[in-house]
Amino acid sequence: MRVGYVQFRPIFGDKERNIRRMVEFLRSGVKLGAELLVLPELCNTGYKFESADELERLAEEIPNGETTEELINFAEDACISVIAGVCERDGNRYFNSAVLVGPEGFIARYRKAHLFDEENIWFSKGDTPFQVYETSGVKVGIMICFDWFFPEVIRILALKGAQIICHPANLILPYCQTALLGAAVQNRVFIITANRVGFERGIEFTGMSQIVNPMMEVIARSGRSEEEVKVVDIEPSLADSKRITRYNDLWSDRRVDLYHPILERSCEAQK
Repeated sequence: MRVGYVQFRPIFGDKERNIRRMVEFLRSGVKLGAELLVLPELCNTGYKFESADELERLAEEIPNGETTEELINFAEDACISVIAGVCERDGNRYFNSAVLVGPEGFIARYRKAHLFDEENIWFSKGDTPFQVYETSGVKVGIMICFDWFFPEVIRILALKGAQIICHPANLILPYCQTALLGAAVQNRVFIITANRVGFERGIEFTGMSQIVNPMMEVIARSGRSEEEVKVVDIEPSLADSKRITRYNDLWSDRRVDLYHPILERSCEAQK
């Protein structure tokens, strides 16, 4: 299967331009034979909101907003699956969301569970479960940017059968890409991180979008500043085997009888 990501620089507030460029990059990916492509977080609006007026003006409904409709049309015409970060409005609430669309049309939305820094001012915490979806013959899970910091997210998606974790991101911390190598091998999944590049209102994004396989190997990675589309061949079924050694299996070796403390809302360190 050929999968990939789009690394680019959205311009804050210029939705029309951002959507147009998203589609241009997606077309480039299709020319490279991509069957699944991941775009960055909030790639239709830009990231750094500074007022409620901006949020109200730029957010849109899902799946009836212009961004999702454009992506649906593209995916149906090109027979490809696409995951993209979208600024969502639902009534009087706003979410940092991602949409999954495919040859069959709209498939799902995921709302970011773990908000980072000033996102907490503007967005509501996500209320969608961590689900796995089948599209283009592969099982995918979705997380958004800072969600990766919470290992429970990837573990739940892996337990539900995800072969590929699709990760729209606006990463700024210097260690994120390296840490995701460990997450891939600990859960025996592919992780596709689509990060943005450039500066926006005092924030520098780290780029370095990447695809990591279940053996912790980086099979594609971009630089820190260039806009590009990368597409590689993978074998999704590699994520189905959780065998580590002759005597060890990731799932059968789990000691769920000892894991109850992680379900507690508080811990000793918080007291």
